[in-house]
Parts: sequence; structure tokens; C-alpha cells
Amino acid sequence: MASSSGNSNSSSSSQLQNSGSEEDLHQQNMMDQRKRKRKESNRESARRSRMRKQQHLDELVAQVAQLSKDNNQILNSINFTTHHYLNIQAENSVLRAQMMELSQTLEYLNQILSYLNTMSASELVYETDQCFETSTCDHGFTNPFNQPYLNQPIMASPDMFQYD
Repeated sequence: MASSSGNSNSSSSSQLQNSGSEEDLHQQNMMDQRKRKRKESNRESARRSRMRKQQHLDELVAQVAQLSKDNNQILNSINFTTHHYLNIQAENSVLRAQMMELSQTLEYLNQILSYLNTMSASELVYETDQCFETSTCDHGFTNPFNQPYLNQPIMASPDMFQYD
């Protein structure tokens, strides 16, 4: 009897061990499933992250291309404007030189008029006759085309007049 009761104890303890190992196996399987699910979830998350990163990179590349295009357009516009500015500046210098020449001519003509207005009619006739007869008229008012400024070419450059 004692041996039968001993056998029953040993069989019940082996059943407990079997049920314990089944539980361990079941828990192990559950943990393996969780690990697999977590790995799969992590893989999917990493894949989405790579896709977002690639999309962001593509957007940045497109933005760089657009900004480069805009930059080239701005540089072309600046070059055109600078060229136009230099042409206008050169033309302005020529016009200023012409204006100075015309101002001098006007000043000389006004001096001639002033001189002629101050002279009496008899003096004017005598002096003009004398100039035509002897060809020694020195004052230059009666023949403004003998002035030295009229025989010189107009020379102008863009840096001739510096205005700030």
C-alpha cells in the first residue's frame, strides 16, 4: 500500500510537472508571438519612416532645383539691369558734356548780344567794316566760330562726372 500511495504521489507530481511545462511552453509561445508582432510592427514603422525620409528628401531636391532656377533668373535680371544702367550712365555723361558745350555757346552768344547792345550803331558799323577790311578782328565776339572750344571734339566717359 505504501508503495501504491508512493506511486500516486509520484504520478501526481509528474502531472504537475507536465502541466507546468505546458504552461511554460504556452507562455513561451505567447512571448514568441508578441516578439514576432513587435518585430513586424517595428519593421513596418521603420519602412514608413524610410518612406517619409525619402519623400522629404525628394521635396528638398525639388526645392533646391526651383531655388536654383529662381536664382539664375534673378542673376540674369541683375546682369541685364547692370548693363542697361551702364549704358544709361554713358549716355548721361555724353548728354552732360553736350549740355556744358551748349551752355558755353549760349554764354558766348549772350556776351555777343550784350556787347552789341552796349555799342552804338555808328561804332558797330565802323568796327564791322574795320574787321572785314583789315581782317584783324581780335576780340572774337563778332565771329563766334573762331572760338577754340568749337574746334575740339566732345570726349565723354561714364566716370567723367561722379555724382553720389
